[in-house]
Amino acid sequence: MTAVAPASVERSEVRESDVAIAGGRHLRVLEAGEPGMPALLFLHGSGPGVTARANWENVMAGLGDRFHCIAPDILGFGESSHPDPQPQGFKANAEVRIDALLQMLETMGVSPVTLVGNSMGGMYSLRLCQLRPGLVEKMVLMGSGGMPGLAPTPQLVKLVTFFDDPSVEAMTALLTEFVHDLAAFGDRIEDFAAGRMELVSRPEIEAAHRAMFAEGEMLSFSPAELARLDVPTLVVHGRQDVIVPLECSYYLAEHLPQADLYVMNKCGHWTQVEQAERFRTILRDFADGRL
Repeated sequence: MTAVAPASVERSEVRESDVAIAGGRHLRVLEAGEPGMPALLFLHGSGPGVTARANWENVMAGLGDRFHCIAPDILGFGESSHPDPQPQGFKANAEVRIDALLQMLETMGVSPVTLVGNSMGGMYSLRLCQLRPGLVEKMVLMGSGGMPGLAPTPQLVKLVTFFDDPSVEAMTALLTEFVHDLAAFGDRIEDFAAGRMELVSRPEIEAAHRAMFAEGEMLSFSPAELARLDVPTLVVHGRQDVIVPLECSYYLAEHLPQADLYVMNKCGHWTQVEQAERFRTILRDFADGRL
């Protein structure tokens, strides 16, 4: 395994801007590559202090020669705007956030796209494909949820309840659950945790987190619903993922009509961080039609 620390990327390859959406709001967007290249839309997962940069910067920096890479802080995360009032529950939040993503793509003039979704971002990718099938050329789902009736793992419960007792120590402990090998963080896991705590300390970040995990309908997909998402799909999962069980990706791969399943051994929930070079290679090959 080649471990890549989150801070090792050449930042000059990735640019950052705000894209306006309706209601005077904006999404903070990272980009690599140039408009007109085949578009990859990267959608990050959930969790306290998560951003597009933390999830995707290393991967994007090696793909800008061939693709227009777009990675927003999803509405309610990072440096993007927050809905007011906050929708309550996971599915209600998803609908508002996905609408914001569609507005962003329209403003940027981007279509079609290959969706690359991690965890929650995989679930949002599936919903985007439901809503706008003509927009979606391909999908890559990484450690994605979406299986009906899936019980949360203890580690996912730790993520959901983080704000009950937030601290740098609790953040460090949570981050260790996302990878199989701590070498993925180099020797900087405490610095990485402290950086995320700067975001976590903002009241609007806590409010968005609590609203998303409030009581309400979950976002899940029946076999019949998945069968209608007829686009080439690569389902990726770390064999040692303790956040989202591997069985969820087995379920998605079984019912999506054009899905292939790729299981990475010695890898946890963050395949794009823990095995960044390997993931970048299979993403490039899949998006180029060689996989």
